[in-house]
Amino acid sequence: MGLPIALDVMGGDFAPSEIIAGARRAKEELGLEVILVGVPDRMGDTTGFEVFACSEVIDMDDDPGVSVRKKKDSSLVRAAELVRDGKACAMVSAGNTGATMASALLRMGRLPGVVRPCIVTPVPNPGKNPTALVDAGANAECTPEMLVQFAKLACAYMNAHFQVATPSVGLLSIGEESSKGTPLVKETHELLRSDSTINFFGNVEGRDIIPSPVDVIVTDGFTGNVALKTMEGSLKYIFGEFVKAMGVDENTKKAGETLAPYLLPVMASLTPENHGGAMLLGLEGICIISHGSSNATAIMNALRVADEMDKAGVVQQMRLAIRPDQEG
Repeated sequence: MGLPIALDVMGGDFAPSEIIAGARRAKEELGLEVILVGVPDRMGDTTGFEVFACSEVIDMDDDPGVSVRKKKDSSLVRAAELVRDGKACAMVSAGNTGATMASALLRMGRLPGVVRPCIVTPVPNPGKNPTALVDAGANAECTPEMLVQFAKLACAYMNAHFQVATPSVGLLSIGEESSKGTPLVKETHELLRSDSTINFFGNVEGRDIIPSPVDVIVTDGFTGNVALKTMEGSLKYIFGEFVKAMGVDENTKKAGETLAPYLLPVMASLTPENHGGAMLLGLEGICIISHGSSNATAIMNALRVADEMDKAGVVQQMRLAIRPDQEG
């Protein structure tokens, strides 16, 4: 049996109850072993789990860098240390995103050759594998060389997670033509086009994110995060309007009953909590970042993804994507 997954029980809007409920579902439904990391007298019922006790919590509004350095006995820092020390195969948190990234980076360290870690988020692509959107928020300001590296890391992720042998890469821009976009986009386009190790599709636009013609969409963290949050808000609004429309009167209720078997699977495929959260790429370890509003289902799926990434050897695949000479 492999190593357990370290779960930050104190992070998230619904911590610790929903976090522990998600861990329990992962244990019972998926057979995963989980270490609960948190403050014992604030955790509630932890029956059946190994608990790693800590005394501090990094709150959602804490400064990421400062809190990680000052709160060394926090659940986030201790979870990252369990991975670093070989006592856990991965860490999962729905807490302060910046602090999660800082904890993982400072405790696990970067892979050789990685300039900056980046966040990859699987975006639903109905009927196909999800599309990897990278960077989804770790680096607001980027260089062309960083974006090329992000693309390589995301391709390794797609290979490990979804068994896509040669992922296609699109560059997010305001037009398909290579002449469109900011100086960053134009320079990145040239680098991607000239890199023989990347299956470069060309520029893609915002309308190409769902559904997407490519396996990986690369952009800077500022643009990627705005695009991701825009999609999440839009989908939530549309689903809400559908549900309201189906309850207006008897006719719409009957229509809803007829359409439900067709619409519900589509809604499920587009619901973020079913996809397991984002991954911080480029580290000497696995770190899965869940949404702050994660419920038990989202946490269970985040733990599932962490387990899948460990078994797929994603860290080694990223290592080889950045430094092919390191094989063996």
